[in-house]
Amino acid sequence: MDSVVPSLPVILATGGYDHTIRFWQAHSGICLRTVQHPDSQVNSLKITPDRQLIAAAGYQHIRMYDLNSNNPNFIINYDGISKNVTAVGFHEDGKWMYTGGEDNSARIWDLRSRNLQCQRIFQVNAPVNCVYLHPNQGELFVGDQTGVIHLWDLKTDHNEQLTPETDASILSLCIDPEGTYMAAVNNKGNCYIWTLTGGRGEEATQPHPKSKLHAHDNYVLKCAFSPDSTLLATTSADGTVKIWRTADFSLMTELKEKTQRWVWDCSFSADSQYLITASSDNMARLWCVETGEVKREYVGHQKAVVCLAFRDDAS
Repeated sequence: MDSVVPSLPVILATGGYDHTIRFWQAHSGICLRTVQHPDSQVNSLKITPDRQLIAAAGYQHIRMYDLNSNNPNFIINYDGISKNVTAVGFHEDGKWMYTGGEDNSARIWDLRSRNLQCQRIFQVNAPVNCVYLHPNQGELFVGDQTGVIHLWDLKTDHNEQLTPETDASILSLCIDPEGTYMAAVNNKGNCYIWTLTGGRGEEATQPHPKSKLHAHDNYVLKCAFSPDSTLLATTSADGTVKIWRTADFSLMTELKEKTQRWVWDCSFSADSQYLITASSDNMARLWCVETGEVKREYVGHQKAVVCLAFRDDAS
């Protein structure tokens, strides 16, 4: 029988090109557990809202691992996808999971039915790089390789399209927790910001262009708003992370470490004071947002760390 691990108040997991997922004690940097993900690299990680499982998106499948036991094997496998799964996330009540992939689709999977079948498919004309669920839990925002952002209303199945910049691939998009801003970043180093209206009751969300930042001189790989909605982080192939103030989208600080190389993913702490990053130099790092200093390094992966999942809130 599996030994049961007490539910951790803080969960930090990292994954990447070495076909492993590592679980860390966030404050000490000690690796608590490593599980194998043998069939492919790990493209994206997400913790379920009830903190029981973690989903790992890979090539042609999404695998779920138990967070509260030492079982080294995945316990649920979702497949039937022809290419890489690039994005994964959950409805806040844990009723369903959404994914995006290089098969030109976003998908919704019912987590309650246990038949492991995809319930709904939203087909687009290009590989999907990123998918984000609006805080209202009723609209999915889908970014693709041709630079289109699709707004998919799950209630009506209606969709709208936005193209902030032609011939530029949307690599990441995010909406702040209050549902007032959306950011999208691309392979030209640009970050676009919209203010959002609507999105309540029957009314669909309407984006209104607000600003364009030339955030980095290389690909912008990830963008993320802080839980308190006051900050936006952008990570880049230039080896840096930039933190922007949402009050005026001015630059607050730059997180830089000389060995870092491409920074693929990031996640804020619940109090918005720390940021964890995943980098091509095989490391994850914990940064103090205000001072820009590295507080902890998570060392153990043999290849690039390209995704992470972090939860330090009690909810």
